[in-house]
Amino acid sequence: MTDTSGSFVHAGPRIAGTGISDAGISDAEWRARVDLAAAYRLVAERGWDDLIYTHISLAVPGEPGRFLINPFGLTFDEVTASNLVKIDIHGAIIGDSPHPVNATGFVIHGAVHAAREDARCVMHLHNEAAVSVSMLKDGLLPLSQHALRFYRDLAYHRYEGLALTESEKVRLVANLGTRRAMLLHNHGSLVTGRTVAEAFCLMDMLDKACRMQLAAQAAGAELVSPSPELCDKTYRQLTADPEPEGELEWPALLRRLDRRCPDYKS
Repeated sequence: MTDTSGSFVHAGPRIAGTGISDAGISDAEWRARVDLAAAYRLVAERGWDDLIYTHISLAVPGEPGRFLINPFGLTFDEVTASNLVKIDIHGAIIGDSPHPVNATGFVIHGAVHAAREDARCVMHLHNEAAVSVSMLKDGLLPLSQHALRFYRDLAYHRYEGLALTESEKVRLVANLGTRRAMLLHNHGSLVTGRTVAEAFCLMDMLDKACRMQLAAQAAGAELVSPSPELCDKTYRQLTADPEPEGELEWPALLRRLDRRCPDYKS
């Protein structure tokens, strides 16, 4: 049950045990926690965070219907593997975490995790370039190679105010469909990944595509648009590999984090 009284704090029930302090936490869950904490730090590095708001979630390996999400009240550069909160798609917080979670975070992420088994990682941000493009009537245009990655893979969801209602969950999931990315009009961005690496790299590409479009439009000159046939061809080329995207980039990004802020793994 989600609190719709106006509070940003999710007021779900708590289920004792199976928390981070338990000796029985699996190696797979710990690796998932480290990857997710890394994503929060990388988002903070890029300035995509929004104070204590927005969220990245990750399905818990071997625990269907449960996912990890950030503690509400911490900035992204404070997130670590051990302080991530485990919650289920019904809204119950699992374990003995002292932290609450954000209500809209549970609604959006719980809805996508429940509907899409392939959406292991869900990243929802208020990154400024994506919010700006979401305000444009025509949305993301097929102008850059980065944008063409989303040529047939980008959904849109109309703004309905704060995402706190059960009815909006249905519409949001329906609008997303099977696509990997979505712009929420007047609100932000959302990407899904089979891995944390894939979700992060897709968001990186989407954010760059939005920034490139805004820069080109700001120049005020006539824009060069590839033909629809070329857009289709490029999209197929960029998505031809069936393996999750980001597998080569992710170890390099983790090495950089290890040099700069290794405490994310704690």
